Amino acid sequence: MTDFRKSVIYQIYPKSFYDSNGDGWGDLKGVTEKLDYIQKLGVDYIWMTPFYVSPQNDNGYDVEDYYRIDPRYGTMDDFEELSREAQKRGIKLMLDMVFNHTSSRHQWFQKALEGDLKYKNFYIFKKGQEKGVPPTNWESKFGGSAWEYVESFDEYYLHLFDVTQPDLNWENEEVRKEIQKIVRFWMEKGVKGFRFDVVNLISKGEYLDDHEGDGRRFYTDGPNIHKYLKELNETTFGTDAEIITVGEMSSTSLESCYRYAGEDEHELSMVFSFHHLKVDFMGNEKWVMVPFDFKKLKKILFDWQTHMAQHRAWNAVFWCNHDQPRVVSRFGNVEKYWKKSAKMLAAVIHCLRGTPYIYQGEELGMTNADFTDISQYKDVESLNHYQILQDKGLSEDNAKRIVQIHSRDNSRTPMQWNSGGNGGFTQGSPWIGCNKNCSWINAESQVEDEDSIFTFYKKLIELRKQYDIIAMGDFEPKAQEHPAVFAYKRYYEGKQLYVINNFYGNEVCWDAGEELEGYVCLLGNYDRQEIKDREVTLKPYETMILYKE
Repeated sequence: MTDFRKSVIYQIYPKSFYDSNGDGWGDLKGVTEKLDYIQKLGVDYIWMTPFYVSPQNDNGYDVEDYYRIDPRYGTMDDFEELSREAQKRGIKLMLDMVFNHTSSRHQWFQKALEGDLKYKNFYIFKKGQEKGVPPTNWESKFGGSAWEYVESFDEYYLHLFDVTQPDLNWENEEVRKEIQKIVRFWMEKGVKGFRFDVVNLISKGEYLDDHEGDGRRFYTDGPNIHKYLKELNETTFGTDAEIITVGEMSSTSLESCYRYAGEDEHELSMVFSFHHLKVDFMGNEKWVMVPFDFKKLKKILFDWQTHMAQHRAWNAVFWCNHDQPRVVSRFGNVEKYWKKSAKMLAAVIHCLRGTPYIYQGEELGMTNADFTDISQYKDVESLNHYQILQDKGLSEDNAKRIVQIHSRDNSRTPMQWNSGGNGGFTQGSPWIGCNKNCSWINAESQVEDEDSIFTFYKKLIELRKQYDIIAMGDFEPKAQEHPAVFAYKRYYEGKQLYVINNFYGNEVCWDAGEELEGYVCLLGNYDRQEIKDREVTLKPYETMILYKE
């Protein structure tokens, strides 16, 4: 059985990872060519975002065919070669499964639009409340109504995301059986991990107007969600003890996640939750300019750590993915303490209780795109909100600044391999612009450098393999009220691990409340020989991982 507690997972957004044929679009052969780099980092799994046939209205999360590889990424032969080569290096593959919705170009939806009742029942069609009024006032997560009118039926279909992403009707057993077939198909290809996209939205509750919000309370963590996950587990991945799973949980609650990722629940291995990445929002509103709330960040992470542990449930721990801005731009300091803050943020996550995920380029300290013109953005959500913000009365400049901070394209710029043209990503013209700082932030300059961010990540992964306390230990929050220090302790079989971090660019003092003599510094981002006193003075963005037998 795979012990996912000791594993580290590397996320690849194939479109932006490495282009092997010069068409400006990353591909599967490109991933195979870079396996030695990934092996050097020391991770156990590669999770790849979707590369199935898709119109790419939502960067592949609008799937047209779950069984075929989009020719832009390569062929099934390329996938099988990648699988073989990864296996040789002790790396397993985790695939992204998008089952809340399909593309409107999927044959099921095309048949539904033709009036085939079997396939119409694969989706959620409803009558309007009255002429011109959708069934409910729910809003799409990408802006606008979550309902689209189909004149030939005089009905609306539900799309919680883009209008080209109709939601599947999981209440229909035939839908669930089709989904089980898809998972088994990829299991037979040797896939050993699955990440389920927005999986806690698949069970809808009542279809009512939401007079207090945007509708999410009616479709999040719905009435049959645990039944559906248990059924999927039992009929597919649960039959192979080597397979690990993670559910992306949109706007979920801690209480729901005790069950999704509970040790004895037989649903999923672990969950992604996003509350800690909303601390620079205003309420639930993402498209604003506000500083991040450090105390709130600490409280959320600590609550998830302690409560999930109490309920024997497991977290996926992460800062970055293809939907989030780059963490060093978000919570670090790119201008003055780029390297120090990137290392500190890495240590915070990698020593928590949970399975760490590294998003491509995070291990190099890649930063936000900082595009200067709106035409450089490709993301449907960003472009929609650029318009919505102006419709609300914001100036073009302010709308653009907010998009610069929050756009998902910040994480989708090409991987920076070297200081050459397009950062070594492609010989052609990249599908999205490269970050100008690829001339000095790139893999080639870091892989052999003992002081690099890459080497720091590599050492964090080695520590997880070497010290069981990191994977298995109990968790205790520290410095809960301190305005700048993020600290916690881990305990396991009489051993102790102390992780102490300064989240800001000024020196700070912190009283640990106990003598620190006898602890050895396993890893830090400043030269420190030993810590003796209970009071520690932390340098800007300092991190230290202390250990005592």
